[in-house]
Amino acid sequence: MNPETPAAEPKRPAAYPVQLRGDLDEPLSRWLWLVKWILAIPHYLILILLWIGFLLLTIVAFFAILITGKYPRSLFDINVGIMRWSWRVLFYSYNALGTDRYPPFSLHSDDTYPADLSVEYPEQLSRGLVLVKWWLLAIPHYLIVWAMTSGTLVIDVDSDYFNFMPALLDVLVLIAAIALLFTARYPRGVFDFVLGVNRWYYRVLAYAALLRDDYPPFRLDQGAREPAL
Repeated sequence: MNPETPAAEPKRPAAYPVQLRGDLDEPLSRWLWLVKWILAIPHYLILILLWIGFLLLTIVAFFAILITGKYPRSLFDINVGIMRWSWRVLFYSYNALGTDRYPPFSLHSDDTYPADLSVEYPEQLSRGLVLVKWWLLAIPHYLIVWAMTSGTLVIDVDSDYFNFMPALLDVLVLIAAIALLFTARYPRGVFDFVLGVNRWYYRVLAYAALLRDDYPPFRLDQGAREPAL
């Protein structure tokens, strides 16, 4: 080997095609989080309708992929837009409390807002995977996401005892809310972990909603931005 020839650099893995961004938008109000559930009601009402549409469009896309191997681009853009809208509202409210700026009523990407989401459009999708990935292949991720984002009700029938264990994400956001209330600061380590949980959730959602064939990594990528791979 010629000593003057540089050694080949190891091939770096490509970034996952679901990109979630959430920039901590400080300073944050000490008390606004107490009423965000009221302020976000207009968004919640619209999102209920949008997610019904998301489900219907996903069913249409299922048959389109099964027949043609392609996700219709117009349906893809709408469903990604619904996910983006939802993420902005959740980032503003109780999935992150990362900003006090009111979310826009829009499906479109906005670089000026501190939260955004994008999914790279796939030119071709597997006709076979569409039959199994959303219910069978995604089960391991469903279990992990459920453990991080859903509370558990523990019931002892014999003693009529029950106890509710809150979700990990809820506990982390509550810690952030209390810190904001008393210090007006969001603990950065908590914020990074919260973003990692949300990022994992949306990667799995995109996979289960047939938007991508790339299997989500079993990796908690923390922080406001996607990791530089």
